[in-house]
Amino acid sequence: MATVTLTGPQVRAAVSMPEAIEAVRNALLDLDRGDFEQPARAVLGAGRFLVMAAHHRPTGSAIVKTLSLNFERAPAIVGAVTWTDTGRVDQLVADAGSITALRTGAIVGVATDLLAPAGPARLVLVGAGGQAADQVRAVRAVRPVRGLTVVNRDAGKAEALLAELGADLADVPEVAVAAFGPAADEALAAADIVCCATSAATPLFGAGVLGERVHVNAIGAYRPDMRELPSELLAEAMVLVDQRAAALEESGEIRHAVDAGLITETDLLELGWALANGVPQPRARTVFKTVGIAVQDWAIARLLAAKALPGLEEGGEEGC
Repeated sequence: MATVTLTGPQVRAAVSMPEAIEAVRNALLDLDRGDFEQPARAVLGAGRFLVMAAHHRPTGSAIVKTLSLNFERAPAIVGAVTWTDTGRVDQLVADAGSITALRTGAIVGVATDLLAPAGPARLVLVGAGGQAADQVRAVRAVRPVRGLTVVNRDAGKAEALLAELGADLADVPEVAVAAFGPAADEALAAADIVCCATSAATPLFGAGVLGERVHVNAIGAYRPDMRELPSELLAEAMVLVDQRAAALEESGEIRHAVDAGLITETDLLELGWALANGVPQPRARTVFKTVGIAVQDWAIARLLAAKALPGLEEGGEEGC
């Protein structure tokens, strides 16, 4: 049995953001069709260790992701994604941190493409951590960006993020950094798209700060004690989630709004369902909330396996 191992830089070199977006979109459609087995995520050590798995019935392939989380270190995510196939004796093991950032960006790209206003967009990114750069790359893959404001408490960290993005921002005419306060509120009021990528325990802004028509992505809060968005925003917006059961179990924003009686479980639309059936009666404000599901990791690992394992093509599997 052979094992192909890919480092973070190798994952990045192998998969582009447009490829990742398309792969995640197709996986979500498969999820909506019932093609996946996906047990609930195992959360250990008060959320410091996560184990996720998904099995794709049509191809007979599966992934298991194990990782540790510590926002006080860099990188915050350390672990591995293992891809296997019932028809093969080789397997792929890849860096979990890079796959997590890439697939989280990709699902935001899918949601933004479906929900955000058409045309050039003013983007506000709240947060400048390890997930932030792929939020920008994903939005840019589906919308022209005419302005970007990075809101972060640490201006130096925000500037470092802009430097990391480098050529990705070459054609963005307006790029700025803002601290929380009046400058951030002004940027949020003018935003067409907002991406939140923080480990916040309380909402980052009030619903009244946002413009009348805006799409908001929230990816940072993955535990019930974490919240990036105010419940009032969820009450008035169309809310899509990666998977309803996962969001109700793990999202602090969703649980808080449901417990307060501001939304019901049936108000939550799954992104895969919306891709397959269309968005009913869209509202001026839309929200996409993801806690991360293993299907997304499978989508990226499947791309990597197709590129790295001999005899495996992107269109199908051997031995299935």
